[in-house]
Amino acid sequence: MTKRVLVAMDSYRLAECAVPLACYICGTDNNYNTELCRHCAAPLALSHQARTQGVRPQMVAVLGTAAAGKTVYLGMLLDMLTRQNSRVQVLARGAFSITLQQRTMMALSSCRFPEKTPNEPDRWNWVHCQAKVNSKKNPMELIMPDMAGEAILEEIDHPNAYPAIHSFLEKCSAVILLADTDRIERGGAEQNYFLMKLITYLSEQDGRRTRGKSTRPVAIVFSKADRCEPCFDNPELYAREKTPNLWQQVQQRFTNYGFFASGVAGSVGFREEPGEGTSAVPLRIEPRGIVEPFEWLVRKV
Repeated sequence: MTKRVLVAMDSYRLAECAVPLACYICGTDNNYNTELCRHCAAPLALSHQARTQGVRPQMVAVLGTAAAGKTVYLGMLLDMLTRQNSRVQVLARGAFSITLQQRTMMALSSCRFPEKTPNEPDRWNWVHCQAKVNSKKNPMELIMPDMAGEAILEEIDHPNAYPAIHSFLEKCSAVILLADTDRIERGGAEQNYFLMKLITYLSEQDGRRTRGKSTRPVAIVFSKADRCEPCFDNPELYAREKTPNLWQQVQQRFTNYGFFASGVAGSVGFREEPGEGTSAVPLRIEPRGIVEPFEWLVRKV
């Protein structure tokens, strides 16, 4: 004889799952208990976190070509700002926001650079944090993803190829553009053309909403500048001399812009990897100019 058992139904859970959760990045409705957005693959933890805060998070984009140093810059920036920086302090929102900082610092402490950011959006690291600036009364909620350089270029050349990038750049309040100083010094034009494309793309996005120059703050940061001391002395003069087209485009299209220089590895060596060729190795970690662009940017937002 089969024994019957009555099981209480958790109807409140069913009601909760019946209400869709909008992705904070692209706005697509998703199931409440889904981890990633079904349209853009952004973590829905951002939406959950935003619901619990009284202030809507601002979005800050960190852009650059592949190997320009986006992951290292973001990871080092977060590590420095979470150490009670006197001017700007950052508090992570959600455990997922610490992953980028952890992976970057663990790699640098092992005398290696972090691995290249994958092109797949579901493997990107996202950061949601609260930033306290001395000159501002109220703290700011910020969202900053570490997006792959190839994916950014693909989106610029073919809009909507990456919905997460398209939606994020359309909504972001401020932008940090990283230019690889090492490649500029070697005479390559890749950085110049890439950044000119980005400047044009961003200004045209703003041009659809407002007339005239874009008011969105843009910080152009020459990364790996520890290998080029003149860049640290006067970043804007360096831009005029080394990337004149970029310098002119920024002036013509934006009202709020600044040029900066940054570096993380004070000394870099090279070693042969079996089957992979030569790879760069950080021999000494000496961060310079990491906080200044970010501090300038959040004061402008």
